[in-house]
Amino acid sequence: MPRRLGVNIDHIATLRQARMVQYPDPIAAAVIAELAGADQITVHLRTDRRHIQDADLDRLASTVQTQLNLEIAATDEMVNIAIAALGKGASNGRPHRVTLVPEREGEITTEGGLDVVKHRELIAATTAQLVQAGIQVSLFIDPDIAQIEASNIDGVDMIEINTARYAEQGPKAIDAIIEAAQTAMHLDIEVAAGHGLTHHNLPLLVEMVPEITEYNIGHSIISRAVFVGLDTAVRDLAAMIQG
Repeated sequence: MPRRLGVNIDHIATLRQARMVQYPDPIAAAVIAELAGADQITVHLRTDRRHIQDADLDRLASTVQTQLNLEIAATDEMVNIAIAALGKGASNGRPHRVTLVPEREGEITTEGGLDVVKHRELIAATTAQLVQAGIQVSLFIDPDIAQIEASNIDGVDMIEINTARYAEQGPKAIDAIIEAAQTAMHLDIEVAAGHGLTHHNLPLLVEMVPEITEYNIGHSIISRAVFVGLDTAVRDLAAMIQG
């Protein structure tokens, strides 16, 4: 299966919210990223609305031409927002997606994967609601076999492996990702990866874990874009992913 690049544009909105003005516009960033080769646009609508806003989501849902991947916590508020914005919608015939993520007040960024083992009943019920609305569902989880196996839930067609430890520790942390990805594939669950990935650590992951078919990358792309431009930052990573 061809590998895909998902570009997270949250930090375009972070820059905008720093001044509480209208620019830079995350929707414009989504258009540039898609033109540069992004296969998906990812945003995280947080409870505290620190970057992406509700109005951004409505505009993105009608603008994105690939697939919009919305990261949310499994709360009634967020599920209702997701269904209203993405339900029964599709970009080029490809349904939009929700990735369920953990969320803790005060965290700088997502600090770990979902505890699917502990919250499986809630996650299964949330997934059923989203799938009924025509939305694809993935789960952001740590590379832990128990969590992978617990993610074998009706309606969950993808997991996104948290690569934070790999980003921090390098190659010595890759074996856990390999085992997790292979376990997911045996369960017929597609494998994505994300968190802390850069143009420095991405090539090894692409080479060593062919089971990963999608990479969601945000902070490093937006940071590098300050120096080389968003178009170049996206094209460079898209080329790496395609090998």
